[in-house]
Amino acid sequence: MIRRHLAPLAIGLMLLITACAPQLLPEGPLAESPRAPDLSETAFHTADGFELPVRTWRPNPHTPEAVVIALHGFNDYSNAFDGPGEWLAGQGILVYAYDQRGFGAGPYPGLWAGGDRLIDDLRDMVSAVRAAHPGLPLYVLGESMGGAVAMTAAADQPLDVDGMILVGPAVRGRPVIPAYQQAVLWFAAHTVPWLALTGEGVKVTPSDNIEMLRDLGRDPLVIKATRVDAIWGIVDLMDDALGAADALDVPLLLLYGSNDEIIPPPATLELLRRLPDEPQNGRKVAIYEDGYHMLLRDLQGELVWRDVAAWIDDPLAVLPSGADRVDPDLALAED
Repeated sequence: MIRRHLAPLAIGLMLLITACAPQLLPEGPLAESPRAPDLSETAFHTADGFELPVRTWRPNPHTPEAVVIALHGFNDYSNAFDGPGEWLAGQGILVYAYDQRGFGAGPYPGLWAGGDRLIDDLRDMVSAVRAAHPGLPLYVLGESMGGAVAMTAAADQPLDVDGMILVGPAVRGRPVIPAYQQAVLWFAAHTVPWLALTGEGVKVTPSDNIEMLRDLGRDPLVIKATRVDAIWGIVDLMDDALGAADALDVPLLLLYGSNDEIIPPPATLELLRRLPDEPQNGRKVAIYEDGYHMLLRDLQGELVWRDVAAWIDDPLAVLPSGADRVDPDLALAED
């Protein structure tokens, strides 16, 4: 008798889960007949036909000495690089930052695009920038989620770049997430994927730059309420990024704040443990003892910008801040 009643219930639950699967952002209008991506000062047209907003910081009147493609973090957008972009341009470095699909003023804000599509967009952007600036050194700078996109893309197959800069990369994958949290997230993503969470009541400090954080709170393009299936998606991406670490054999500058509560130290230590042997052309790990997750926008942000410019100029030289002399195992060890 009990089994007879449980069977319809089980079938009902399965139908509910199937009907409420995580939703992905739709493909672009040219998905069936993709075109070559193209780039302007204000827009990046993807191969499948989406237009993604672009911010450009161009050295003036000097000819650029290098180019950086900057990828923002989760729920953020290209405005994240306003300060560092302007400063780096003053050092002769051309910076492009685009709103990744599903964020900022891009299409379908709030819907998760899927890691593969974010990776394809980065590859298309690299191709478009290479075509626009042949011969110039090209770097990808990924902050948080942007770092995870860059890592996964480079490990899947080599990116046509001269180096990679990861700022607090999002590597809080399943190996460092408690099993009960994974179970709760799976259930929510497959039953109420549309449910939006604000994070209200969660006590974390993403930066010591309080005025900047207040500005983000007032910015309508910064996503404040996150769909559960988007959270599921970013965890998938972080999982992939952490799994890709052992194939990340590129010139690399990894920047991390000791006070990062978004991507906690155990996740970053796991990333460092998984990286392959250091490439001959240079890898640096810089630990900022007073830094937070939003290193580029912290009160000491310019210190980090200087390190980025110095590494691009000479990846083997000691960084101006000396943050690359800090032992990560000691600085990030749990008390």
